[in-house]
Amino acid sequence: MKTHLVTGGAGFIGSNFILYMLSKYKNIKIINVDKLTYAGNLENLNNIKDDPRYIFIQVDICDKEKMECIFKNHSIDYIVNFAAESHVDRSISDPQIFAEVNVLGTLNLLELAKKYWQTNEDEYIDEVKFIQVSTDEVYGTLGETGYFTETTPLDPHSPYSSSKASADLFVKAYFDTYNFPMNITRCSNNYGPFQFPEKLIPLMINNILNHKSLPVYGDGMQVRDWLYVEDHCKAIDMVIDKGVIGEIYNIGGHNEKYNIQIIKDIIYYIKQNVDDKVGEHLITHVRDRKGHDRRYGIDPSKIKNDLGWWPETPFEEGIKRTIKWYLENKEWMKNVTNGEYKNYYQKMYEEK
Repeated sequence: MKTHLVTGGAGFIGSNFILYMLSKYKNIKIINVDKLTYAGNLENLNNIKDDPRYIFIQVDICDKEKMECIFKNHSIDYIVNFAAESHVDRSISDPQIFAEVNVLGTLNLLELAKKYWQTNEDEYIDEVKFIQVSTDEVYGTLGETGYFTETTPLDPHSPYSSSKASADLFVKAYFDTYNFPMNITRCSNNYGPFQFPEKLIPLMINNILNHKSLPVYGDGMQVRDWLYVEDHCKAIDMVIDKGVIGEIYNIGGHNEKYNIQIIKDIIYYIKQNVDDKVGEHLITHVRDRKGHDRRYGIDPSKIKNDLGWWPETPFEEGIKRTIKWYLENKEWMKNVTNGEYKNYYQKMYEEK
């Protein structure tokens, strides 16, 4: 029975990954480590809380002593590092916490894994692996054409993306210096169930349902490549199983969309299926984000050709599935929006 240490497993992608893995495999064990900050929610994992293959431990990945206890008490085969501060707006207002969690937290995990996995110089226990889950934002921005590949130079433009790029470079350095068994994955924008409503799609769904204004940065013509979260989970699973040690894999959805068009699509669906009183009159253009990247686009040819992964969910299907999930889980949305999110974003988006 292989043991996966999943950090940040109460967050959006981490919780989806845990649910996917426990559903697919019967002979694995998952240790979920999460600090439970504002975006971590154990309600996401209610369905498996009593599963004997699942253990939750509340701990900060920066806490060396407590994290070492986990390594001492469990034989860990794989580490999947989702734990991160991930919201660009928050990184602009408080860069230090992003450096502490995303960089120093990753470094702490690397040191512990190296200590407990290394058998002698440049050699490790068989079949162990560290997966660093990163983002396409480390590459910076694109013009109207072209795509990010694994060899695109890193050019982050926000404190968030800079912290992720720094963490990635530490992971790569451990491979180059210590022959450390690792892979880095860099994904495009994820969407789907359990996403905290500071992100574009759940924020818009929640505001539309409550007839609140829909804040749109600048002209709303920023382009993002959207990836359904379950497709991302499948890709990470493939990288764990078949990824070549030391390699980086870009994971993209081939679903480039303008932000403003996504908002209009959500409005249209809810207007047609839920509430005919909503409409584009709710859209409010606000001052653009500082250092806002204009376009992201990923070329996922490497993971397709080398590992056989392909995004299976067309955006038109995935966005309907996502909207339906939030409509069916209004209590979940209510619970998460009653906290810090409410005051933080009310203040931010009132500034026009």
